[in-house]
Amino acid sequence: MEPGRRRGVSSLVSSLSLLCVVLDLQLDGVLGVSPVEIEQHLEMGRKLLAAGQLAEALSHYHSAVEGDSKNYLTYYKRAAVFLAMGKSKSALPDLTRAIQLKPDFLAVSLLSGLLLEKLLRSPDQEEAQNQLHKAEELEELQEEAHKAHHRGDYTTTIQVLDRVIELSPWDPESREMRAECYIRLGEPRKAILDLTPAARLRTDNRAAFLKLSRLLYDLGEHHNSLSEIRECLKLDQDDKECFAHYKQVKKLSKQMDSAEDLISEQRYQEAIDKYESVMRTEPNIPFYTTKAKERICFCLIKEAELALDTCSEAHQRDPQNIHILRDRAEAYIQLQDYEKAVEDYQEAREFDQDNQEIREGLERAQKLLKLSRKRDYYKILGVSRSANKQEIIKAYRKLAQQWHPDNFQSETEKKEAEKKFIDIASAKEVLTDPEMRQKFDSGEDPLDPENQQGEGGRGEWPFGFNPFQGGNFHFKFHYN
Repeated sequence: MEPGRRRGVSSLVSSLSLLCVVLDLQLDGVLGVSPVEIEQHLEMGRKLLAAGQLAEALSHYHSAVEGDSKNYLTYYKRAAVFLAMGKSKSALPDLTRAIQLKPDFLAVSLLSGLLLEKLLRSPDQEEAQNQLHKAEELEELQEEAHKAHHRGDYTTTIQVLDRVIELSPWDPESREMRAECYIRLGEPRKAILDLTPAARLRTDNRAAFLKLSRLLYDLGEHHNSLSEIRECLKLDQDDKECFAHYKQVKKLSKQMDSAEDLISEQRYQEAIDKYESVMRTEPNIPFYTTKAKERICFCLIKEAELALDTCSEAHQRDPQNIHILRDRAEAYIQLQDYEKAVEDYQEAREFDQDNQEIREGLERAQKLLKLSRKRDYYKILGVSRSANKQEIIKAYRKLAQQWHPDNFQSETEKKEAEKKFIDIASAKEVLTDPEMRQKFDSGEDPLDPENQQGEGGRGEWPFGFNPFQGGNFHFKFHYN
Protein backbone atom coordinates (compact mmCIF):
# COMPACT_ATOMS: atom_id res chain seq x y z
CA MET A 1 0.00 0.00 0.00
CA GLU A 2 1.35 3.50 -0.86
CA PRO A 3 2.64 5.49 2.16
CA GLY A 4 0.22 8.36 1.56
CA ARG A 5 -2.76 6.01 1.35
CA ARG A 6 -1.60 4.15 4.51
CA ARG A 7 -1.51 7.42 6.44
CA GLY A 8 -4.94 8.40 5.12
CA VAL A 9 -6.46 5.05 6.05
CA SER A 10 -4.81 5.10 9.48
CA SER A 11 -6.18 8.57 10.11
CA LEU A 12 -9.68 7.57 9.02
CA VAL A 13 -9.72 4.36 11.02
CA SER A 14 -8.51 6.09 14.18
CA SER A 15 -11.57 8.32 13.92
CA LEU A 16 -14.06 5.47 13.42
CA SER A 17 -15.33 5.50 16.99
CA LEU A 18 -16.31 9.16 16.84
CA LEU A 19 -17.70 8.78 13.28
CA CYS A 20 -19.90 5.85 14.31
CA VAL A 21 -21.36 7.75 17.23
CA VAL A 22 -22.06 10.79 15.05
CA LEU A 23 -23.58 8.68 12.26
CA ASP A 24 -25.64 6.75 14.79
CA LEU A 25 -27.16 9.93 16.15
CA GLN A 26 -27.79 11.31 12.65
CA LEU A 27 -29.27 8.16 11.13
CA ASP A 28 -32.23 8.16 13.50
CA GLY A 29 -33.38 11.35 11.81
CA VAL A 30 -32.34 10.55 8.24
CA LEU A 31 -33.73 7.02 8.10
CA GLY A 32 -36.87 7.77 10.07
CA VAL A 33 -36.23 5.30 12.90
CA SER A 34 -38.15 6.73 15.85
CA PRO A 35 -37.90 5.54 19.49
CA VAL A 36 -41.47 4.27 19.18
CA GLU A 37 -40.40 1.77 16.47
CA ILE A 38 -37.50 0.28 18.41
CA GLU A 39 -37.46 -1.59 21.66
CA GLN A 40 -36.48 -0.01 24.93
CA HIS A 41 -33.08 -1.72 25.13
CA LEU A 42 -32.15 -0.28 21.70
CA GLU A 43 -32.98 3.24 22.89
CA MET A 44 -30.99 2.70 26.09
CA GLY A 45 -28.03 1.44 24.08
CA ARG A 46 -28.05 4.56 21.92
CA LYS A 47 -28.06 6.84 24.93
CA LEU A 48 -25.27 4.91 26.67
CA LEU A 49 -23.17 4.94 23.49
CA ALA A 50 -23.54 8.71 23.21
CA ALA A 51 -22.55 9.03 26.89
CA GLY A 52 -19.47 6.88 26.37
CA GLN A 53 -20.63 4.04 28.66
CA LEU A 54 -19.56 1.39 26.16
CA ALA A 55 -19.80 -1.84 28.19
CA GLU A 56 -23.33 -1.02 29.31
CA ALA A 57 -24.33 0.02 25.78
CA LEU A 58 -22.93 -3.26 24.35
CA SER A 59 -25.07 -5.27 26.75
CA HIS A 60 -28.24 -3.53 25.51
CA TYR A 61 -27.27 -3.99 21.86
CA HIS A 62 -26.71 -7.72 22.40
CA SER A 63 -30.33 -7.85 23.57
CA ALA A 64 -31.41 -5.71 20.61
CA VAL A 65 -29.84 -8.09 18.08
CA GLU A 66 -31.33 -11.13 19.77
CA GLY A 67 -34.77 -9.52 19.87
CA ASP A 68 -34.75 -8.11 16.29
CA SER A 69 -32.40 -10.05 14.01
CA LYS A 70 -33.90 -8.53 10.83
CA ASN A 71 -33.16 -4.89 11.68
CA TYR A 72 -29.98 -3.72 9.97
CA LEU A 73 -29.66 -0.82 12.42
CA THR A 74 -29.26 -3.12 15.43
CA TYR A 75 -26.19 -4.71 13.81
CA TYR A 76 -24.82 -1.34 12.75
CA LYS A 77 -25.19 0.15 16.20
CA ARG A 78 -23.60 -2.82 17.92
CA ALA A 79 -20.70 -2.56 15.45
CA ALA A 80 -20.36 1.11 16.49
CA VAL A 81 -19.89 0.02 20.11
CA PHE A 82 -17.31 -2.64 19.15
CA LEU A 83 -15.35 -0.04 17.16
CA ALA A 84 -15.50 2.45 20.00
CA MET A 85 -14.10 -0.27 22.28
CA GLY A 86 -11.29 -0.99 19.79
CA LYS A 87 -12.68 -4.44 18.89
CA SER A 88 -12.47 -4.08 15.12
CA LYS A 89 -12.62 -7.81 14.34
CA SER A 90 -15.85 -8.17 16.35
CA ALA A 91 -17.38 -5.21 14.47
CA LEU A 92 -16.77 -6.66 10.99
CA PRO A 93 -19.44 -9.46 11.09
CA ASP A 94 -22.07 -6.95 12.28
CA LEU A 95 -21.22 -4.51 9.49
CA THR A 96 -21.34 -7.34 6.94
CA ARG A 97 -24.76 -8.44 8.20
CA ALA A 98 -26.04 -4.85 8.07
CA ILE A 99 -24.98 -4.64 4.41
CA GLN A 100 -26.72 -7.95 3.65
CA LEU A 101 -29.95 -6.65 5.19
CA LYS A 102 -29.68 -3.26 3.44
CA PRO A 103 -27.32 -3.29 0.44
CA ASP A 104 -27.73 0.44 -0.26
CA PHE A 105 -26.62 1.41 3.28
CA LEU A 106 -23.61 3.46 2.08
CA ALA A 107 -22.39 4.50 5.51
CA VAL A 108 -21.89 0.87 6.53
CA SER A 109 -20.22 -0.01 3.21
CA LEU A 110 -17.69 2.78 3.75
CA LEU A 111 -16.92 1.78 7.31
CA SER A 112 -16.66 -1.89 6.41
CA GLY A 113 -14.14 -1.18 3.65
CA LEU A 114 -11.98 0.99 5.87
CA LEU A 115 -12.09 -1.59 8.63
CA LEU A 116 -10.94 -4.38 6.29
CA GLU A 117 -7.89 -2.36 5.28
CA LYS A 118 -7.07 -1.72 8.95
CA LEU A 119 -7.38 -5.40 9.86
CA LEU A 120 -5.32 -6.47 6.85
CA ARG A 121 -2.28 -4.73 8.29
CA SER A 122 -2.17 -7.51 10.92
CA PRO A 123 -0.84 -10.66 9.14
CA ASP A 124 -2.61 -13.02 11.54
CA GLN A 125 -6.02 -11.74 10.60
CA GLU A 126 -6.85 -14.47 8.04
CA GLU A 127 -10.57 -13.73 8.07
CA ALA A 128 -9.95 -10.11 7.11
CA GLN A 129 -7.65 -11.22 4.28
CA ASN A 130 -10.27 -13.64 2.99
CA GLN A 131 -12.93 -10.95 3.06
CA LEU A 132 -10.72 -8.53 1.18
CA HIS A 133 -9.86 -11.16 -1.45
CA LYS A 134 -13.58 -11.77 -1.96
CA ALA A 135 -14.15 -8.04 -2.33
CA GLU A 136 -11.39 -7.78 -4.92
CA GLU A 137 -12.77 -10.81 -6.81
CA LEU A 138 -16.23 -9.29 -6.72
CA GLU A 139 -14.96 -6.02 -8.15
CA GLU A 140 -13.14 -7.80 -10.99
CA LEU A 141 -16.19 -9.96 -11.82
CA GLN A 142 -18.50 -6.95 -11.87
CA GLU A 143 -16.18 -5.18 -14.29
CA GLU A 144 -16.04 -8.30 -16.48
CA ALA A 145 -19.84 -8.57 -16.45
CA HIS A 146 -20.27 -4.95 -17.50
CA LYS A 147 -17.84 -5.39 -20.41
CA ALA A 148 -19.61 -8.54 -21.63
CA HIS A 149 -22.98 -6.81 -21.35
CA HIS A 150 -21.72 -3.76 -23.24
CA ARG A 151 -20.63 -5.90 -26.21
CA GLY A 152 -23.96 -7.75 -26.23
CA ASP A 153 -22.60 -11.10 -25.02
CA TYR A 154 -25.54 -11.87 -22.73
CA THR A 155 -24.70 -15.54 -22.19
CA THR A 156 -21.23 -14.67 -20.85
CA THR A 157 -22.70 -11.84 -18.78
CA ILE A 158 -25.05 -14.30 -17.09
CA GLN A 159 -22.23 -16.75 -16.40
CA VAL A 160 -20.15 -14.04 -14.73
CA LEU A 161 -23.08 -12.64 -12.78
CA ASP A 162 -23.85 -16.12 -11.45
CA ARG A 163 -20.59 -15.93 -9.53
CA VAL A 164 -21.18 -12.29 -8.52
CA ILE A 165 -24.57 -13.15 -7.05
CA GLU A 166 -23.10 -16.20 -5.34
CA LEU A 167 -20.66 -13.88 -3.54
CA SER A 168 -23.20 -11.08 -3.02
CA PRO A 169 -26.72 -12.54 -3.20
CA TRP A 170 -28.45 -9.33 -2.13
CA ASP A 171 -26.94 -7.06 -4.79
CA PRO A 172 -29.94 -5.60 -6.70
CA GLU A 173 -27.87 -4.18 -9.55
CA SER A 174 -26.40 -7.58 -10.48
CA ARG A 175 -29.80 -9.26 -10.34
CA GLU A 176 -31.37 -6.55 -12.50
CA MET A 177 -28.58 -6.88 -15.07
CA ARG A 178 -28.94 -10.67 -15.15
CA ALA A 179 -32.70 -10.29 -15.52
CA GLU A 180 -32.20 -8.00 -18.51
CA CYS A 181 -29.91 -10.61 -20.10
CA TYR A 182 -32.50 -13.33 -19.59
CA ILE A 183 -35.11 -11.11 -21.27
CA ARG A 184 -32.78 -10.54 -24.23
CA LEU A 185 -32.29 -14.29 -24.53
CA GLY A 186 -36.03 -14.96 -24.44
CA GLU A 187 -36.18 -16.47 -20.95
CA PRO A 188 -38.68 -14.23 -19.13
CA ARG A 189 -39.41 -16.67 -16.30
CA LYS A 190 -35.76 -16.65 -15.24
CA ALA A 191 -35.82 -12.87 -15.39
CA ILE A 192 -38.81 -12.87 -13.05
CA LEU A 193 -36.87 -14.97 -10.52
CA ASP A 194 -34.22 -12.21 -10.38
CA LEU A 195 -36.51 -9.20 -10.51
CA THR A 196 -38.78 -10.42 -7.72
CA PRO A 197 -36.13 -9.99 -4.96
CA ALA A 198 -34.33 -7.13 -6.75
CA ALA A 199 -37.47 -4.99 -6.73
CA ARG A 200 -37.53 -5.22 -2.94
CA LEU A 201 -33.82 -4.65 -2.31
CA ARG A 202 -34.04 -0.91 -2.99
CA THR A 203 -36.10 1.59 -1.02
CA ASP A 204 -37.74 2.91 -4.22
CA ASN A 205 -37.51 0.54 -7.17
CA ARG A 206 -40.62 1.40 -9.16
CA ALA A 207 -38.89 0.59 -12.45
CA ALA A 208 -38.25 -2.99 -11.33
CA PHE A 209 -41.83 -3.46 -10.13
CA LEU A 210 -43.14 -2.14 -13.47
CA LYS A 211 -40.85 -4.41 -15.48
CA LEU A 212 -41.79 -7.39 -13.31
CA SER A 213 -45.49 -6.67 -13.73
CA ARG A 214 -45.15 -6.37 -17.50
CA LEU A 215 -43.29 -9.67 -17.77
CA LEU A 216 -45.96 -11.47 -15.75
CA TYR A 217 -48.70 -9.82 -17.82
CA ASP A 218 -47.11 -10.94 -21.09
CA LEU A 219 -46.99 -14.51 -19.78
CA GLY A 220 -50.70 -14.44 -18.94
CA GLU A 221 -50.26 -14.24 -15.16
CA HIS A 222 -52.56 -11.26 -14.83
CA HIS A 223 -53.29 -11.75 -11.11
CA ASN A 224 -49.59 -11.72 -10.18
CA SER A 225 -49.03 -8.82 -12.57
CA LEU A 226 -51.70 -6.84 -10.77
CA SER A 227 -50.08 -7.54 -7.39
CA GLU A 228 -46.67 -6.29 -8.54
CA ILE A 229 -47.94 -3.09 -10.19
CA ARG A 230 -49.79 -2.27 -6.97
CA GLU A 231 -46.41 -2.41 -5.18
CA CYS A 232 -45.17 0.26 -7.59
CA LEU A 233 -48.15 2.49 -6.83
CA LYS A 234 -47.59 2.04 -3.09
CA LEU A 235 -44.25 3.79 -3.59
CA ASP A 236 -45.79 6.59 -5.68
CA GLN A 237 -49.49 6.57 -6.49
CA ASP A 238 -48.94 9.30 -9.09
CA ASP A 239 -46.38 7.36 -11.14
CA LYS A 240 -47.79 7.74 -14.68
CA GLU A 241 -46.30 4.59 -16.22
CA CYS A 242 -47.29 2.38 -13.31
CA PHE A 243 -50.81 3.81 -13.16
CA ALA A 244 -51.41 3.39 -16.90
CA HIS A 245 -50.28 -0.24 -16.74
CA TYR A 246 -52.34 -0.81 -13.59
CA LYS A 247 -55.54 0.33 -15.35
CA GLN A 248 -54.89 -2.03 -18.28
CA VAL A 249 -54.13 -5.07 -16.11
CA LYS A 250 -57.05 -4.42 -13.77
CA LYS A 251 -59.54 -4.10 -16.66
CA LEU A 252 -58.39 -7.27 -18.40
CA SER A 253 -58.13 -9.27 -15.19
CA LYS A 254 -61.67 -8.29 -14.23
CA GLN A 255 -62.99 -9.36 -17.65
CA MET A 256 -61.28 -12.76 -17.51
CA ASP A 257 -62.46 -13.46 -13.96
CA SER A 258 -66.00 -12.48 -14.91
CA ALA A 259 -65.93 -14.77 -17.98
CA GLU A 260 -64.84 -17.74 -15.87
CA ASP A 261 -67.60 -17.03 -13.34
CA LEU A 262 -70.14 -17.06 -16.19
CA ILE A 263 -68.80 -20.40 -17.44
CA SER A 264 -69.11 -21.91 -13.98
CA GLU A 265 -72.75 -20.77 -14.00
CA GLN A 266 -73.21 -22.31 -17.50
CA ARG A 267 -74.07 -18.91 -18.96
CA TYR A 268 -72.06 -19.70 -22.04
CA GLN A 269 -73.20 -17.00 -24.45
CA GLU A 270 -72.47 -14.28 -21.90
CA ALA A 271 -69.06 -15.87 -21.27
CA ILE A 272 -68.36 -15.83 -25.02
CA ASP A 273 -69.25 -12.12 -25.15
CA LYS A 274 -66.94 -11.44 -22.21
CA TYR A 275 -64.01 -13.30 -23.81
CA GLU A 276 -64.57 -11.38 -27.02
CA SER A 277 -64.16 -8.24 -24.90
CA VAL A 278 -60.88 -9.67 -23.58
CA MET A 279 -59.56 -9.94 -27.15
CA ARG A 280 -60.53 -6.33 -27.81
CA THR A 281 -58.96 -5.13 -24.55
CA GLU A 282 -55.65 -6.88 -25.27
CA PRO A 283 -55.15 -7.62 -28.99
CA ASN A 284 -51.34 -7.52 -28.89
CA ILE A 285 -50.39 -10.25 -26.39
CA PRO A 286 -50.86 -13.68 -28.05
CA PHE A 287 -51.61 -15.47 -24.77
CA TYR A 288 -54.90 -13.67 -24.19
CA THR A 289 -56.25 -14.22 -27.71
CA THR A 290 -55.35 -17.91 -27.53
CA LYS A 291 -56.88 -18.25 -24.06
CA ALA A 292 -60.06 -16.50 -25.16
CA LYS A 293 -60.46 -18.74 -28.19
CA GLU A 294 -59.78 -21.83 -26.06
CA ARG A 295 -62.59 -20.91 -23.67
CA ILE A 296 -64.98 -19.87 -26.46
CA CYS A 297 -64.30 -23.28 -28.02
CA PHE A 298 -65.38 -24.87 -24.74
CA CYS A 299 -68.55 -22.75 -24.58
CA LEU A 300 -69.56 -23.73 -28.11
CA ILE A 301 -69.36 -27.53 -27.69
CA LYS A 302 -73.16 -27.85 -27.93
CA GLU A 303 -73.04 -25.90 -31.20
CA ALA A 304 -70.55 -28.29 -32.72
CA GLU A 305 -70.07 -26.77 -36.17
CA LEU A 306 -69.32 -23.33 -34.73
CA ALA A 307 -67.08 -24.91 -32.11
CA LEU A 308 -64.98 -26.70 -34.73
CA ASP A 309 -63.92 -23.45 -36.41
CA THR A 310 -63.02 -21.73 -33.14
CA CYS A 311 -61.32 -24.80 -31.67
CA SER A 312 -59.28 -25.39 -34.83
CA GLU A 313 -58.09 -21.77 -34.85
CA ALA A 314 -57.17 -22.04 -31.18
CA HIS A 315 -55.35 -25.32 -31.89
CA GLN A 316 -53.24 -23.64 -34.55
CA ARG A 317 -52.20 -21.00 -32.03
CA ASP A 318 -51.42 -23.52 -29.29
CA PRO A 319 -50.95 -27.02 -30.79
CA GLN A 320 -50.07 -28.71 -27.48
CA ASN A 321 -53.01 -27.38 -25.46
CA ILE A 322 -54.84 -30.50 -24.25
CA HIS A 323 -57.96 -28.53 -23.30
CA ILE A 324 -58.43 -27.32 -26.86
CA LEU A 325 -57.93 -30.84 -28.20
CA ARG A 326 -60.40 -32.19 -25.65
CA ASP A 327 -63.06 -29.63 -26.55
CA ARG A 328 -62.63 -30.16 -30.29
CA ALA A 329 -62.91 -33.91 -29.76
CA GLU A 330 -66.21 -33.35 -27.97
CA ALA A 331 -67.42 -31.21 -30.87
CA TYR A 332 -66.51 -34.04 -33.26
CA ILE A 333 -68.51 -36.43 -31.07
CA GLN A 334 -71.51 -34.11 -31.32
CA LEU A 335 -71.12 -34.27 -35.10
CA GLN A 336 -70.75 -38.09 -34.87
CA ASP A 337 -67.28 -37.92 -36.42
CA TYR A 338 -65.83 -40.39 -33.96
CA GLU A 339 -62.61 -41.12 -35.85
CA LYS A 340 -61.51 -37.49 -35.60
CA ALA A 341 -62.61 -37.39 -31.97
CA VAL A 342 -60.37 -40.37 -31.25
CA GLU A 343 -57.48 -38.69 -33.12
CA ASP A 344 -57.78 -35.51 -31.02
CA TYR A 345 -57.97 -37.41 -27.74
CA GLN A 346 -54.97 -39.53 -28.76
CA GLU A 347 -52.98 -36.40 -29.57
CA ALA A 348 -53.92 -34.86 -26.21
CA ARG A 349 -52.86 -38.10 -24.49
CA GLU A 350 -49.41 -37.81 -26.06
CA PHE A 351 -48.94 -34.45 -24.34
CA ASP A 352 -50.26 -35.60 -20.95
CA GLN A 353 -50.14 -39.34 -20.30
CA ASP A 354 -51.44 -39.02 -16.73
CA ASN A 355 -54.52 -36.88 -17.31
CA GLN A 356 -57.51 -38.95 -16.20
CA GLU A 357 -60.08 -36.78 -18.03
CA ILE A 358 -58.22 -37.24 -21.33
CA ARG A 359 -57.85 -40.98 -20.75
CA GLU A 360 -61.56 -41.40 -20.04
CA GLY A 361 -62.49 -39.24 -23.01
CA LEU A 362 -60.36 -41.34 -25.32
CA GLU A 363 -61.92 -44.56 -24.04
CA ARG A 364 -65.41 -43.14 -24.57
CA ALA A 365 -64.60 -41.92 -28.10
CA GLN A 366 -63.16 -45.33 -28.98
CA LYS A 367 -66.32 -47.05 -27.71
CA LEU A 368 -68.52 -44.69 -29.71
CA LEU A 369 -66.43 -45.33 -32.82
CA LYS A 370 -66.86 -49.06 -32.32
CA LEU A 371 -70.62 -48.63 -31.80
CA SER A 372 -70.95 -46.45 -34.88
CA ARG A 373 -69.65 -49.31 -36.95
CA LYS A 374 -72.55 -51.37 -35.60
CA ARG A 375 -75.64 -49.29 -34.86
CA ASP A 376 -75.65 -45.55 -34.24
CA TYR A 377 -79.12 -44.62 -33.00
CA TYR A 378 -78.60 -40.93 -33.67
CA LYS A 379 -77.70 -41.62 -37.29
CA ILE A 380 -80.62 -44.05 -37.65
CA LEU A 381 -83.07 -41.29 -36.71
CA GLY A 382 -81.04 -38.56 -38.40
CA VAL A 383 -80.81 -36.37 -35.30
CA SER A 384 -77.88 -34.68 -33.54
CA ARG A 385 -76.49 -35.94 -30.25
CA SER A 386 -77.93 -32.88 -28.55
CA ALA A 387 -81.49 -33.50 -29.83
CA ASN A 388 -84.21 -33.32 -27.19
CA LYS A 389 -86.97 -35.90 -26.68
CA GLN A 390 -89.50 -33.99 -28.78
CA GLU A 391 -87.11 -33.84 -31.75
CA ILE A 392 -86.36 -37.56 -31.40
CA ILE A 393 -90.05 -38.57 -31.37
CA LYS A 394 -90.76 -36.32 -34.36
CA ALA A 395 -87.94 -37.94 -36.35
CA TYR A 396 -89.09 -41.41 -35.27
CA ARG A 397 -92.69 -40.85 -36.44
CA LYS A 398 -91.59 -39.62 -39.82
CA LEU A 399 -89.24 -42.56 -40.43
CA ALA A 400 -91.68 -45.11 -38.99
CA GLN A 401 -94.31 -43.99 -41.49
CA GLN A 402 -91.76 -44.07 -44.31
CA TRP A 403 -90.41 -47.55 -43.53
CA HIS A 404 -93.55 -49.30 -42.26
CA PRO A 405 -93.56 -52.77 -43.92
CA ASP A 406 -97.20 -52.34 -45.08
CA ASN A 407 -95.91 -49.69 -47.50
CA PHE A 408 -94.01 -52.29 -49.51
CA GLN A 409 -95.27 -55.07 -51.79
CA SER A 410 -92.41 -57.39 -52.72
CA GLU A 411 -91.02 -59.83 -50.18
CA THR A 412 -87.48 -58.42 -50.58
CA GLU A 413 -88.60 -54.87 -49.96
CA LYS A 414 -90.68 -55.94 -46.95
CA LYS A 415 -87.67 -57.65 -45.37
CA GLU A 416 -85.50 -54.57 -45.93
CA ALA A 417 -88.23 -52.31 -44.51
CA GLU A 418 -88.72 -54.68 -41.58
CA LYS A 419 -85.02 -54.43 -40.69
CA LYS A 420 -85.02 -50.63 -40.92
CA PHE A 421 -88.25 -50.42 -38.93
CA ILE A 422 -86.74 -52.48 -36.13
CA ASP A 423 -83.67 -50.19 -36.05
CA ILE A 424 -85.91 -47.11 -35.99
CA ALA A 425 -87.97 -48.48 -33.11
CA SER A 426 -84.79 -49.48 -31.23
CA ALA A 427 -83.34 -46.02 -31.69
CA LYS A 428 -86.51 -44.42 -30.39
CA GLU A 429 -86.56 -46.68 -27.33
CA VAL A 430 -82.96 -46.00 -26.40
CA LEU A 431 -82.91 -42.25 -27.05
CA THR A 432 -86.16 -41.48 -25.24
CA ASP A 433 -85.15 -43.40 -22.13
CA PRO A 434 -82.73 -41.20 -20.09
CA GLU A 435 -80.89 -44.12 -18.50
CA MET A 436 -80.46 -46.06 -21.75
CA ARG A 437 -79.44 -42.90 -23.63
CA GLN A 438 -76.80 -42.13 -21.02
CA LYS A 439 -75.36 -45.62 -21.45
CA PHE A 440 -75.28 -45.20 -25.21
CA ASP A 441 -73.62 -41.78 -24.94
CA SER A 442 -70.97 -43.39 -22.74
CA GLY A 443 -70.14 -45.86 -25.50
CA GLU A 444 -72.34 -48.81 -24.47
CA ASP A 445 -75.26 -50.16 -26.52
CA PRO A 446 -78.01 -51.02 -24.00
CA LEU A 447 -79.71 -53.26 -26.59
CA ASP A 448 -76.57 -55.18 -27.51
CA PRO A 449 -77.07 -58.86 -26.45
CA GLU A 450 -73.49 -58.87 -25.12
CA ASN A 451 -74.50 -56.19 -22.63
CA GLN A 452 -77.83 -57.72 -21.59
CA GLN A 453 -76.39 -60.44 -19.34
CA GLY A 454 -79.14 -62.94 -20.09
CA GLU A 455 -82.06 -60.54 -20.52
CA GLY A 456 -83.42 -62.46 -23.51
CA GLY A 457 -81.93 -60.88 -26.63
CA ARG A 458 -83.68 -57.54 -26.71
CA GLY A 459 -81.18 -56.46 -29.34
CA GLU A 460 -83.25 -57.92 -32.20
CA TRP A 461 -86.49 -56.22 -31.22
CA PRO A 462 -86.90 -53.65 -28.48
CA PHE A 463 -90.14 -55.11 -27.09
CA GLY A 464 -88.82 -58.68 -26.69
CA PHE A 465 -90.57 -60.15 -29.74
CA ASN A 466 -90.80 -59.68 -33.49
CA PRO A 467 -94.36 -59.04 -34.70
CA PHE A 468 -93.29 -59.64 -38.27
CA GLN A 469 -92.47 -63.32 -37.76
CA GLY A 470 -94.95 -65.95 -38.95
CA GLY A 471 -95.97 -65.14 -42.50
CA ASN A 472 -98.44 -62.55 -43.80
CA PHE A 473 -99.42 -59.69 -41.50
CA HIS A 474 -101.64 -56.62 -41.69
CA PHE A 475 -102.02 -54.21 -38.75
CA LYS A 476 -102.11 -50.56 -37.81
CA PHE A 477 -99.10 -49.12 -35.93
CA HIS A 478 -99.64 -46.31 -33.46
CA TYR A 479 -96.74 -43.83 -33.38
CA ASN A 480 -96.59 -42.76 -29.75
